[in-house]
Amino acid sequence: MNEISTKGKLVLGLQHVLAMFGATVLVPFLTGLNPSIALLTAGVGTLIFHFCTKKIVPVFLGSSFAFIGAISLVLKEEGIGAVKGGVISAGLVYVFMSFLVRVYGIEKIKSFFPPIVVGPIIVVIGLRLSPTAISMAGYSNGSFDLKSLLVSGTVVISMILISSFGKSFFKLIPILISVTIGYILASLMGMVDFTPIKEASWIGFSSDAITSLTTMPELSLTGILAIAPIAFVVFIEHIGDITTNGAVVGKDFFKNPGISRTLLGDGLATISAGLLGGPANTTYGENTGVLAVTKVYDPSILRIAACYAIVLSFIGKFGVILQTIPVPVMGGISVILFGMIASVGMRTLIESQLDFSLSRNLIIASLILVFGIGIDNVIIWKTVSLSGLAIAAFVGIALNKIFPEND
Repeated sequence: MNEISTKGKLVLGLQHVLAMFGATVLVPFLTGLNPSIALLTAGVGTLIFHFCTKKIVPVFLGSSFAFIGAISLVLKEEGIGAVKGGVISAGLVYVFMSFLVRVYGIEKIKSFFPPIVVGPIIVVIGLRLSPTAISMAGYSNGSFDLKSLLVSGTVVISMILISSFGKSFFKLIPILISVTIGYILASLMGMVDFTPIKEASWIGFSSDAITSLTTMPELSLTGILAIAPIAFVVFIEHIGDITTNGAVVGKDFFKNPGISRTLLGDGLATISAGLLGGPANTTYGENTGVLAVTKVYDPSILRIAACYAIVLSFIGKFGVILQTIPVPVMGGISVILFGMIASVGMRTLIESQLDFSLSRNLIIASLILVFGIGIDNVIIWKTVSLSGLAIAAFVGIALNKIFPEND
């Protein structure tokens, strides 16, 4: 591989920021967290990850979609302090899994999360979020708001066209382009209030961001039980992302630096995100896609991208612009993204070639789907509750161990 100049690295780093930007900002918008803080924690988390993995794994960490439902619920019911405690606990789960992998080996741990458990759980995550997407797109009480439908529909169509017919790098950033198109259309229709942008300072955080940064984490059982268990599911996603990244780069990151180190990096990054008030972090496939296109695998470029994200988080007007994005714009994006999450779960089941003529597989999958979608939240003690997703995950893991591998 030819040596890349400093100027070239700066440009490639910007490209990685564009690739991760849409998804990283979308998560705080959907959950109610601050987008500037999400950018800050993505950048800081990526640098922490690189430090833990000997600076040899070209990965960018951004906001995780798997935690959207749980974070939204906890933020609405108990506030940012409880969310911080929950996200920190999720990071501790990663650290704990890192320790278990180091002691028992990756195969032993993966046996608790086979495709028959992980696939339906991912489907549940997507389907539980689908009513939120439809509501944001303009549907309410049996009818659609026509202005909202026009904007969200335009965003959906734009994303389909760009994803299907876009060329080279544009195909990697359909979210960013679609949001821009939707924002322009919404502003022309009078759906954007530009006053907060004019009043915002160029440098510094907004009042919402400062509140998020300064609020102390709370050890809320509700927040911990709603958010932390999701890390056990995302653990499999992490393994898949590191496997894919290694395949693109042509290196075995399971051996060096080792999956225990990558899990530790992800865990410490998520803990730092929780302390600052951002969403849980995860490795981003979007940036692996950029690696595959450019054929440039220098990890230092990802660290440059992380520094870009941190700098952007401190630009006050930029953060406020993100907060003025109309709900229907993000609703259009959410319709596709939440459906894609469910589709990824279906793909997991298909690629694993599971035999659904076996009663074992049918029962495990059906119970995960019914419990995960049908149960909202179960109060188990005073303000402590378990989400349907957490219950479904526990049931799936237990049944997978109880039922024999054949009928």
